[in-house]
Order: sequence, then structure tokens, then C-alpha cells
Amino acid sequence: MTGTLPTSPAAERNKEPILAVLETVLPAGGSVLEIASGTGQHICFFAERLPGIRWQPTEPDAPSREAISARVLQAGLLNVDPPLALDVHEARWPVGSSYDAVVCINMVHISPWSATDALCCGAALHLMPGGHLVLYGPYLENGSAAPSNLDFDASLKTRNAEWGLRELDAVTNVAALHGFRRERVVRMPANNLTVVFAKGP
Repeated sequence: MTGTLPTSPAAERNKEPILAVLETVLPAGGSVLEIASGTGQHICFFAERLPGIRWQPTEPDAPSREAISARVLQAGLLNVDPPLALDVHEARWPVGSSYDAVVCINMVHISPWSATDALCCGAALHLMPGGHLVLYGPYLENGSAAPSNLDFDASLKTRNAEWGLRELDAVTNVAALHGFRRERVVRMPANNLTVVFAKGP
């Protein structure tokens, strides 16, 4: 890929707070699968700061995968595998058999509700016992959210009627159906949440 790499200002703003949570969740050595890696900014930042982890980016969009590869090459990172084409709705994910964690940032609200169920299903299949599913983004709590998040929810629905902020308890219930228990909810800057689920009882 030539030219300037695509950059998300939101990813630049939230990468440090998300890393702070991941540092409390991940082992010193292991492997992490990222779902919907987007521009690759997050995974490159995390991989640089957590070199003992092997990182696997995934992204359904081909140009985004190209950008991820270019960003990894530019950063000289040796602990990030080539990005894989993955749609969470696929019955079989084309990834490794077992990971310590699955991380998904800002996908749940920018996808149909079926994607959340598919994400939890796939994560349950590919996480080792005791592994973690880590979600980041804005959520509704008992139908309520900060005014800016409610405005964001309305704008998402005008773009696609199947998109929108999800109820935290609804996501928790879907995760539970696939064997996850909600371990922790961390309040983040800009009215976002990082939600940590553990696989198993």
C-alpha cells in the first residue's frame, strides 16, 4: 500500500485506556485474536506495548487488511500475524484453535444484532477455558446513556436500521448463552465501556 495509511482519531484517543484494561486481563505471554481490526492502530499499539503476546488481526474489508499489513510492516512488529479475512457470521472462523483472549473494539454497535451473537459463539469456540472476551464501545444501561451517546445511536440508525447502541444486559445475556460470565465493566473516557467476560463458570 502506498500513500498515507488510514487513521482513526477515535482509535488514537482510546488506545491508551483500552491498553490499561488489557494489561490487567492478559497473561505475560500468550495469544490474542482481534475481531474487526479496522485500521490496525489498536493492534499495532498493543503489540508494541505487550511484546510477549502474539496478536492475530482480522477484518472482512480487503483494503483495511492491506492497511493493517502496511502498518505492521512500518512498525517493524514481529509479534503480529498477517490479517485474516473474517466475518463473525461465518460458521467456521479461519483462525487458530485456541487463544487467551478475543478483543473486539467498536463493532457491536456498528453491526446487526446477529453479529453480537455470532461474535460470542465464535469466541467461545476459539478461547481456551478461562480465556477472556473483551468488548469496548458505547452501551445503553437500562435504556439510558449520555446525551452524546443517544445522539450517536440515532445517527447510527439513520445510516443502517440494524445498527445502534446495545443494552449492556442484553449483551451480557447473549454472552451467557455461550458460556461467558461478565467479570468486569470498566468505565472509560468519552462515555464508553470496556466489558470483560470470562469463559467458563
